[in-house]
Amino acid sequence: MAARARGFLCIAGVDEVGRGPLAGPVCAAAVILDPQNIPAGLNDSKKLTAKRRDALFDEIMAVADVSLAEATVEEIDTHNILRASHIAMVRAIAGLTQRADHALIDGNMTPRDLTISSQTIIKGDARSLSISAASIVAKVWRDRHMVALAQQFPHYGWDKNAGYPTAQHKLGLQRFGVSIHHRRSFKPIHNILYQDKNVSD
Repeated sequence: MAARARGFLCIAGVDEVGRGPLAGPVCAAAVILDPQNIPAGLNDSKKLTAKRRDALFDEIMAVADVSLAEATVEEIDTHNILRASHIAMVRAIAGLTQRADHALIDGNMTPRDLTISSQTIIKGDARSLSISAASIVAKVWRDRHMVALAQQFPHYGWDKNAGYPTAQHKLGLQRFGVSIHHRRSFKPIHNILYQDKNVSD
């Protein structure tokens, strides 16, 4: 509401999900809410049950201007995870149907390629409704993507851990090695590959 009071009319909330996993893309969402039709119960996606997130995802997609984007594993490894998450955010904003005149961004860093007015908000997913909406749709979208990947690569438990380094995921890496969807720049994956290289050498 503060941004609207400053005269901005088309405000996009932006958040990303997937910085911590060892596998899969980092995903971002940009959401422009309709002030007259805001879904009830928006909150930080991490504070909601999976069932509630799924229900809100459908509501948000039905009533808001939503854009989802990702940066690939290759982009994460080429740049770094922070830069890749910013690339995904800029892509999400660019994909909106409406042209946003201001972006509210979760966190404390503005993506360097952003060409519109913006404001960073620490813990924004709990303080801004549009960022909350972005956090929900980004998480649900990425979780569903990892469930789909788990059908092809069932050894790592991605349908349950979304690529995060759980015991099941680590056991899968020990038994089956690194897949094409693993982030090679991340230390646990790099160490496995480097160890394998030393053994083969």
